[in-house]
Amino acid sequence: MTEADFNVNDPGTQPEGAAAKGDLFSKFDALIAERQALLDTGVRDPFAIVMDQVHSPVLATIQGRETILLGTYNYMGMTFDPDVVEAGKRALDEYGSGTTGSRVLNGTYQGHKECEEALKEFYGTKHAMVFSTGYQANLGLMSTIAGKEDYIILDADSHASIYDGCALGNAQIVRFRHNSVEDLDKRLGRLPATGGRLVVLEGVYSMLGDIAPLKEMVAVAKKHGAMIAVDEAHGMGFFGTNGRGVFEEAGVEDDVDFVIGTFSKSVGTVGGFIVSNHPKFEVLRLVCRPYVFTASLPPSVVATAATSIRKLMYAGNKRAHLWENSRRLHKGLRDLGFNIATKEAESAIIAVLLPDQQTTVMMWQALLEQGVYVNMARPPATPAGMYLLRCSLCAEHTNEQVTAILDKFATAGCATGCIQ
Repeated sequence: MTEADFNVNDPGTQPEGAAAKGDLFSKFDALIAERQALLDTGVRDPFAIVMDQVHSPVLATIQGRETILLGTYNYMGMTFDPDVVEAGKRALDEYGSGTTGSRVLNGTYQGHKECEEALKEFYGTKHAMVFSTGYQANLGLMSTIAGKEDYIILDADSHASIYDGCALGNAQIVRFRHNSVEDLDKRLGRLPATGGRLVVLEGVYSMLGDIAPLKEMVAVAKKHGAMIAVDEAHGMGFFGTNGRGVFEEAGVEDDVDFVIGTFSKSVGTVGGFIVSNHPKFEVLRLVCRPYVFTASLPPSVVATAATSIRKLMYAGNKRAHLWENSRRLHKGLRDLGFNIATKEAESAIIAVLLPDQQTTVMMWQALLEQGVYVNMARPPATPAGMYLLRCSLCAEHTNEQVTAILDKFATAGCATGCIQ
């Protein structure tokens, strides 16, 4: 049979034994069964929530109930900022709804360059490169910067986008124990003298809300001659004097080669970026596949991002209030008897650890019925056997709302037996 004779849409013409190879979805059968068994108990699907209306950075209507949003990563509350919204409307009117092209073809408008200028001003760097998502920024850097003779050394708890970028590239991958300066030093010391090396760190780790000991880790990486990339997706906006991230607060700005970030957290829209002072950085625009082969962000999105970034430079009062909210919620939940992932509030993420999936879903649903939305997280997003409710505070949460959140946690916790 020739290639022309074979019709993939006609089962009768398929080669003998083709159907016997099985359904490619079969590998997910255990997960499908687990999910169905959970839903059969009567709980709602925690991964299928629909926001019927969103009223502000901290309030939404979910199935007819006004709900406090405590799981959105909207750290600085910029999604409804009047200047940000107006910039998006103006760009939509002036430039239309999209670019229909990649950045290296017809997809670079004036707004994209203005957004990159805003990033350079915010971070004090010479170069900035905007991607269509934060995921693609990590995917692009990890898959492009290191070749098959090079090494990428990453924290075991690194984000999926970092792992996927490594998988897309050809570099040799070395993992070290989460936040372990000693293990990082040991792994780097074992590498052969040949080949380049890139150490990848995160300022804030999104599952547990813990921060990296960047000062010590950067010193170790430099000792071994490695380049350093820091993902500040969850640190941008409120860490450091200028809100640049944990690396700024740690005082290692001059030692970090690349900072990766996203617009979908503190900036309040969508997109990603890399900033750097490396003199050869601009060549990435020609060789980075997730940048070259992806349509660029719509003009309205980069306009909102640029406006938000410039306002975040002067958001000291918001940063202070966000830290107040985070510390108060962390202490309040611990005082109620909940098991929190960190001893103190290290970031705006407060992770409530629970013993198993069923208890976690029951607690999640009890909170939703009380009018509080949080994120439920489970493996593989978390380490094996770890289930948690992830709370992310916003600078727009009022003192009264934090009090209400604690009251509702107390009610839900007692109702589900999570606390006494």
